Amino acid sequence: MISRRDFLQATVAASAIYGASGVGNWAKLAAQQALTQDQLLDFNAMGNVTLIHITDIHAQLKPIWFREPEINLGVGSATGLPPHVTGADFLKMFNMTSGTPEAYALTYQDFSAIAKTYGKMGGLDRCATVINSIRAERPEALLLDGGDTWQGSYTAQMTAGQDMVDVMNALKPDAMTSHWEFTLGIDRVNEIVETLDFPFLGANIFDNEWNERAYEPYKIFDRNGVKIAVIGQAFPYLPIANPKWMFPGLSFGVRQDNMAELVDEVRAKGTDLVVLLSHNGFDVDRKLASNVDGIDVILTGHTHDALPEPVMVGKTMLIASGSNGKFVTRLDLDVQNGQIMGFSHKLIPIFSDVITPDADVASLIDNHRAPHLDKLTEVIGKTDSLLYRRGNFNGTWDDLICNALIDEREADIALSPGFRWGASLLPGDDITREDIFNATGMSYPNAYRSEMTGELIHTILEDVADNLFNTDPYYQQGGDMVRVGGMGYSIDVSKPIGSRLTNMTLLKTGEAIDPAKTYTVAGWASVNEGTEGPPIWDVIESYLKRKGTVTIDPNQSVKVSGI
Repeated sequence: MISRRDFLQATVAASAIYGASGVGNWAKLAAQQALTQDQLLDFNAMGNVTLIHITDIHAQLKPIWFREPEINLGVGSATGLPPHVTGADFLKMFNMTSGTPEAYALTYQDFSAIAKTYGKMGGLDRCATVINSIRAERPEALLLDGGDTWQGSYTAQMTAGQDMVDVMNALKPDAMTSHWEFTLGIDRVNEIVETLDFPFLGANIFDNEWNERAYEPYKIFDRNGVKIAVIGQAFPYLPIANPKWMFPGLSFGVRQDNMAELVDEVRAKGTDLVVLLSHNGFDVDRKLASNVDGIDVILTGHTHDALPEPVMVGKTMLIASGSNGKFVTRLDLDVQNGQIMGFSHKLIPIFSDVITPDADVASLIDNHRAPHLDKLTEVIGKTDSLLYRRGNFNGTWDDLICNALIDEREADIALSPGFRWGASLLPGDDITREDIFNATGMSYPNAYRSEMTGELIHTILEDVADNLFNTDPYYQQGGDMVRVGGMGYSIDVSKPIGSRLTNMTLLKTGEAIDPAKTYTVAGWASVNEGTEGPPIWDVIESYLKRKGTVTIDPNQSVKVSGI
């Protein structure tokens, strides 16, 4: 691992020795304060290999607001290293200025104030324009999709992911890997995989009955005389983070030894460049890169991090391309005799008001949305507050969901999972049905109501906290911290499991939560099969129709220390 200082020095050195990075291009845009499509696409082309990376789209076909996290804590050896740097510290690390396009795209600072200046981001018709432009210049480029593609919206929910499959087919990826795809169920996944024109890679997915790989582990491409092995790594903790009954008979895992064997295997086949198309999450990939020799580039996903520079771990380059279609990464490499001699990199921001939509993909998107347009656009309520989710602890979207669960399900306490997906809304925005599904659209949405002791609630929160703050990345098996409503607590992230959470308090009485007492708890997205209750989107609709306009006050119920 490298320290923050070493990272910065390595970045500067790499830029000087190997080639250009995205920082200079971002700074140029910042100085001009005016964006054009040509500027966004401007690139210092080099070498003989081009990789295009997009990941964690979460079924967002149209441009959205998406606020980056205010808190993204790193623990152990990752403390203070990117991507665990936010806000002013992030801008300082990457030599950026507040209020500029890159500050808006990459940080949370002054988000509401400057969002309308720079507009929404993303939209796969705009991504198509960027991808087509790169391919026009570099016809041999590889487009690689990091997964979390088929889930996360109303139309994906209504079509079992077919809208995303069709649109991504139009973009013509060369390979993809997976995570939330499997929450469509194993039968649906296999049905879709049979129709894809490109490989669905999962080197770490095994069939338990036959103890053999369930999907292709890698694909070798010959581009400009360079043999490129793309190894796919699905999210390793699917049976823990998502309902394992939806994909029975499959096992996952990091499988570090398996990865090392595959790298040796493709190298033995004369591969010049080894690319890991990963959905491990950034810190897992950082550890994997330090433990497995021979991986040249890791295109990392799952944790939704967006970094304007590669992170070097030894000789391995880690690339983080954000989420929700906000960015497309272009990486040019000069590969000679099995060695990377130079590179040029750019994290391309998809400013939707600047980039002209690709007409064919725009038409395809509109055709998929047309049958659902009345439902999508129906206004359910309005927000006077910024609604966002992404961050280690409570976000205002989940505060709203928790409030709805407590009111509609008559509960003392509400729990909302720490999903990283979910678009934002600005103060004054209408809340449409589409907006609700952007924060809740998934295949196990039932809102349960159950009785739990204070001791069980503490155990649940401690277990989730360990998924996030275990100092060994291979034990970080979940998303962000579960959101809570109706209660508060203190958390020391530096402590071991079982002793991180203290001062659990029931907010309506101000009393300490009694380990022996039973409380009524409402939540959603249980991984248990047969969970009963209305879908969460119905709970939120009912709540919003009663409230009309919602205001979410800053959440002061969670006290964080040990940073």
